[in-house]
Amino acid sequence: MNRMKYKSSAFLTVIAVVIASLMAFSVGCVKKEEKEIKIGAILPLTGDAALYGDSIKKGVDLALIQINSKGGIKGRPVTVIYEDSKAVPADGVAAFQKLVDFNRVIAVIGDAVSSVTLAFAPIAEKNRVVVLSPLSSAPALTNAGDFIFRNVPSDLYGGRVAAYFAVKDQGWQKLAILYINNDFGVGLKRVFSENVESFGSKSKIVAGEAYEPGARDFRTQLLKIRATNPEAIFIVGYGEVPQILIQAKEIGLKTKILGTGLLEDPNVIKVAKEAAEGIYFTQLQYDANSNDPLVMTFVGTFNKKYNAKPDIIAAYGYDAVELLSFAIERSNLTSEGIRDQLYKVKNFHGVTGDFTFDKSGDVIQPLGIKTVRNGQFVWFKNKISIE
Repeated sequence: MNRMKYKSSAFLTVIAVVIASLMAFSVGCVKKEEKEIKIGAILPLTGDAALYGDSIKKGVDLALIQINSKGGIKGRPVTVIYEDSKAVPADGVAAFQKLVDFNRVIAVIGDAVSSVTLAFAPIAEKNRVVVLSPLSSAPALTNAGDFIFRNVPSDLYGGRVAAYFAVKDQGWQKLAILYINNDFGVGLKRVFSENVESFGSKSKIVAGEAYEPGARDFRTQLLKIRATNPEAIFIVGYGEVPQILIQAKEIGLKTKILGTGLLEDPNVIKVAKEAAEGIYFTQLQYDANSNDPLVMTFVGTFNKKYNAKPDIIAAYGYDAVELLSFAIERSNLTSEGIRDQLYKVKNFHGVTGDFTFDKSGDVIQPLGIKTVRNGQFVWFKNKISIE
């Protein structure tokens, strides 16, 4: 009998120890989870826009390492949870839902592609989760919601600068547009067209041709454009632009090429080669060769980690983390607090320039014009002043 009591007592002791251990483990997990600040990142890590997603990720990762090496935010380590949108809106929406419902992130960086960001923006607004996009420039994002921000200028401004350069600076009167058929392409085509008309009574759009995302053959559109004999073509696209330049050269289309800052992509020169010579594109003031101490540190640490010079896309990603970190540090770790702090950002000095958010979550920064000369991206005019 006493032996049975002893066994029973021992069994209960073991159970109590197990329960206590599980509770301790559970409390430890909760404390660890509470200590960590989780940020989501939705980027095109595969697919047609993967080059941009990869560059942004490198910039994000570098900023994250630097932040955590200094003690994180509010003394808490920061983790970025990545999801691949594949540049597909539906995938971006699914990724956002996972980050918010399962991972419980405090904010989301992304997407690089405007149509993807616009797809999950309503969900972010409904759930009151801050979104900061490092590359989505479609005009429609300006009115996407109170929790939606971006650290790249809207195409409302970029398209205006491109049109001013074409009409007022270069004096081109016959212009054509070749654009990708998504929010980014359609929005920028509209803005560019409207501003061409407003800047010059003699300038006009003589052709406007669209192509679908994922397209590889652009000869049909280019032949139609060639028939109108334009002085310049405004191209709006992503990683497919090198093929457009090659095919334009193949069909004998001899005209000036103007584009967006996405043309400052090493693949443009590597793939298009001589077909890229002389192209123009709008660009921010970021200069990897700048003597600015912040830029020099960024370029040096990036080169040490990746053995490459950071392009402007990586710089956008880096600045997105720095801006978000700045806002989180000064917030009460709620979405409303982060949002309010972002709206208060004035003249924040980043590697791509100084940032001030307006009432729509947009930034206004000076743009210039770059060109390709002897296989190198160089400034043609480092600042365009619109009269």
